[in-house]
Amino acid sequence: MVYPVLSAAPSFEQAIQYTQSLLEVWATGDCTEADLGQAITPLVRTANGARGFFVTYLTTDEPLADHPPAPLIQALTTAPDTVAELLVKNLVMSTAMAITHRRNGDEAAAQGSDRVQRRTRDLIQATEMPAVTTCAEAMRFSAATGEGAYQDFLDRWGYDAEQRQAMVAILNQVFGHGCPSLSQ
Repeated sequence: MVYPVLSAAPSFEQAIQYTQSLLEVWATGDCTEADLGQAITPLVRTANGARGFFVTYLTTDEPLADHPPAPLIQALTTAPDTVAELLVKNLVMSTAMAITHRRNGDEAAAQGSDRVQRRTRDLIQATEMPAVTTCAEAMRFSAATGEGAYQDFLDRWGYDAEQRQAMVAILNQVFGHGCPSLSQ
């Protein structure tokens, strides 16, 4: 397979470009599933690489993102500390953004956020990483109580009570019930 060279510590922008190139090569059939996994593994081992990968992969129109091959899933599991938190954040952020888009009357954008949420949920379930569950519990606690490890993250993005309640609901759906909802 011929794909672009990845620097050892790509910037966020380089990771986006690299992922776009990988998806283009994948779409043309010029790489195998194994090649794709080998190309993604070093990318997701850095914070910028993983962030760039997810922002591109979760929003692409390429059908690959709806049916990730096993080598891609395996590549994600090689960096649980980086990948786990990003999966949880993408799950809750896309949930909150769908609400924002619907409030603004932008159903197309809301459906895009719904797609990111679905793809993220599917990756969470496919990777089966304990680190994801740990991050999800901490996020759920912060969204439900207004305290905890992810409170600064939630405050920084300005999520309101309805969005936080929706976050708790999606985390309960994906991971089972744990923390109380905001309405209790």
